Amino acid sequence: MFGFFKRWRRRKLANELFPQGWTEIIERNLPVYKRLSTEDRTTLLRKVHVFLEEKRFEACGGLEMTDEIRVTIAAQACLLLLNLPENFYPGLRSILVYPGAYLVRSKGVGAHDHVVQDGEQTRLGESWTTGSVVLSWNASKQGGATPNDGNNVVFHEFAHQLDQEDGAGDGAPILGKQASLTERRSMYVSWARVLQSEFDHLQFQARHGKRSLLDHYGATNPAEFFAVATECFFEKPRLMRKRHPELYQELSIYFHQDPASWLKARDDEDDDA
Repeated sequence: MFGFFKRWRRRKLANELFPQGWTEIIERNLPVYKRLSTEDRTTLLRKVHVFLEEKRFEACGGLEMTDEIRVTIAAQACLLLLNLPENFYPGLRSILVYPGAYLVRSKGVGAHDHVVQDGEQTRLGESWTTGSVVLSWNASKQGGATPNDGNNVVFHEFAHQLDQEDGAGDGAPILGKQASLTERRSMYVSWARVLQSEFDHLQFQARHGKRSLLDHYGATNPAEFFAVATECFFEKPRLMRKRHPELYQELSIYFHQDPASWLKARDDEDDDA
């Protein structure tokens, strides 16, 4: 009964008029929106509408919550979901937003199920398996406004949410939800081969101080590699397709998207990263 009600409510929202003020926020704070096809824009707005209805935003650290904050973050989170089955991050209940970078007291098991040392850390975002994402508003807005610098904290943390959907943040999200068992097995084999090879290569580059397209933070563990690769996939797709074609292909199959097709050549220049 609950599932039926949720589907009915989502269909109802899909038929409601998307507020013009929200569209203006997305156009202003997420330049990539204008590069999408008309069909994809419509899909994104519908998913943003559902996301805002189902997820709770909480202001922290003296921040005053506004529609600009909610819509800007929701649009980036839903861009990852554009062509995925409509589960809308099922384990996520709340998004906590700070004005800027924030301090946390770290001890024991951390946000991605790995042990961290005691002490204070400055963070821009976190993703928790207990149903929350924490974000810096300044970093979230900057990430949306600069779509080709390779850094987007919303993409990063919501990639963790996708990864954690099966209960484990291990760099392997649920693949092929609508595929046959044989097809899914093949997808996991290919995913493991490509991402393990790319992860090993990034670790080598990080150890030896070599420059790479992917942020060295992705060498921390497979979960961080998937999150960093997701940022790069959406932010520097042409370069990823050129330099890491197999990785780009795996992410394109998973997300059912080809962000390289959104860009003009001058928007994704080779900066010898």
